[in-house]
Amino acid sequence: MWPRVQLDPGNPLAIKHVERRLAAVVAADVAGYSRLMGNDEERTLAALKGVRATLVDPVIADHRGRIVKTSGDGMLVEFASAVDAARCAVEVQRGMAAQNATVPRELRIEFRIGIHVGDIIIDDNDIFGDGVNIAARLEGMAEPGGICISDDAHRQIRGKVDIDFGDLGSQALKNIAEPMRVWQVRVGGEPASAPPRSAAPDVARIPEQPSSALPPLPDKPSIAVLPFENMSGDREQEYFADGMVEEIITALSRFKSLFVIARNSSFAYKGKAVDIKQVGRELGVRYILEGSVRKVGQKVRISGQLIEAATGNHIWADRFDGDLADVFGLQDQVATSVVGLIAPRLEQAEIERARRKPTEKLDSYDFYLRGASLLHQWSSLKDAQAFFEKAIEHDPEHAAAHAMVGWMWMARQAINGQPLDAAQRTEAIRHARLAARLADEDAFVLATSGHVMAYLAHEYDLGVSMIEQAVGLNPNLAIVWFSRGWVALMCDETERAIESFDRMIRLSPLDPLRISAWNGTSHAFFSLARYEEGCAAALKSIQFNVNAHSLGAFIINAVRAGRPGETQKAVGRLLKIAPGFRTSHVTEAYPVRRAHRRDEIAAALRDAGLPD
Repeated sequence: MWPRVQLDPGNPLAIKHVERRLAAVVAADVAGYSRLMGNDEERTLAALKGVRATLVDPVIADHRGRIVKTSGDGMLVEFASAVDAARCAVEVQRGMAAQNATVPRELRIEFRIGIHVGDIIIDDNDIFGDGVNIAARLEGMAEPGGICISDDAHRQIRGKVDIDFGDLGSQALKNIAEPMRVWQVRVGGEPASAPPRSAAPDVARIPEQPSSALPPLPDKPSIAVLPFENMSGDREQEYFADGMVEEIITALSRFKSLFVIARNSSFAYKGKAVDIKQVGRELGVRYILEGSVRKVGQKVRISGQLIEAATGNHIWADRFDGDLADVFGLQDQVATSVVGLIAPRLEQAEIERARRKPTEKLDSYDFYLRGASLLHQWSSLKDAQAFFEKAIEHDPEHAAAHAMVGWMWMARQAINGQPLDAAQRTEAIRHARLAARLADEDAFVLATSGHVMAYLAHEYDLGVSMIEQAVGLNPNLAIVWFSRGWVALMCDETERAIESFDRMIRLSPLDPLRISAWNGTSHAFFSLARYEEGCAAALKSIQFNVNAHSLGAFIINAVRAGRPGETQKAVGRLLKIAPGFRTSHVTEAYPVRRAHRRDEIAAALRDAGLPD
């Protein structure tokens, strides 16, 4: 191939070699810049200058970027690394989202960003070529506050940065010969395609009710799901959006721990520009879920965000992409994903609220939340149990608190690998039975107390029955699948156990209980003689929390996988943190239903060198 050359305009007879290099190119501009300038030229220019000076330029410098040129609302930046480019773009967008949180929608400076990795031409400190053109086209595809990247950039970035991506499929870019696969970076915070529903000055608000007519906040987490905004201009997508919101409302209503506003009240706001704080007051709820639906080719993109109504703070936001070929399947998939993701966020938000409450004003629910907080942090199980017991003192019929007292006793035995004494076991079972009587079709209570009955009382059939009832009541509750996994394991249904643990982690991928779920999966692999997979599952748990439970799961697999060095190291660690651990405890510490399974576990522990 001939080298590319160009003529030097200062000397037409001289040949000047063109400098080329591979670079990551970032193109950015301000969304709605003309509108912003038309509304208030001076304010817009001052705001943009301030953002550049305090956020954009310093972040670019921190990530070793070079600003090639700026043009009013636009900017072109070159990076030597796609990873640096992506991290810089995400940091800028997250910073902008934080700055814009208190700024009215119509006054916000919001960037759209495109990133491509490709060949560029350098001339007089400027850059040209397809590498630049593609980045500019991708920037035009991005939503306000969003980032689009090429497939070439995605290949360089994936696995190296903690960023989620949405696949937009193959896209035809203007003046680019071949279609290109495009990815959307999911920036944490408010999704650009789901703008807050704050009313513009020329849009009439729903009349405020007098304070005396406003409903009080319930004594448990309360939420309203507003109709999702159809941003496609396609009537069919409106039906899809409404159906999906109804699915989400139905799924949330299965959580006995939540107060969910019915569809008819939520849909009273359909098509209206509303203020989130006002909606919270009018419906008497603490949280609002809102979102949007946008059609992109044959795919549909759903954005959602969970907001604390009183403050306007964003608790959670995410986007989902799907194929329109299976509309009803997509509705169900999104509803399940949304519910599985926001339910833990609601609980965490409630925990934070209870933590700020003065001690003298705590009620049964607040004590329960403080116990749950300690449990989530893997803090002292005894301290967590004390809070659950205080919750019962304030409300003797608090079913979930009774269930968690039994659960705490169970967890202490499982984590330490040593049996409870007779009095402790009796106390745990008593609370679990009482919780079951008070459950009133509460899936959480049925699952947790059923788990305790199987593990400590060895009433396996009762435990299975209670948990299957819980699955039927609320299949979107992660802890139901967690308990189902462990009880299935105790009943020697290993494939069912693995399936249940996988479902639990899929519903709640950051749940602290996933650590114990990995241990359960490790035990299931041991029963299937898949020892290397068992070691891998146990090691996932150990990297987060080293205890007798996780080490024991690793040891039984490692010794059978023929890994003596690692086995002995794990045995040493186990005896150091639990010097009273004995192989003879296996009947209680690993209470599987079939004697031959207990014998297999005991034999593996004994062969690893643990004392009888």
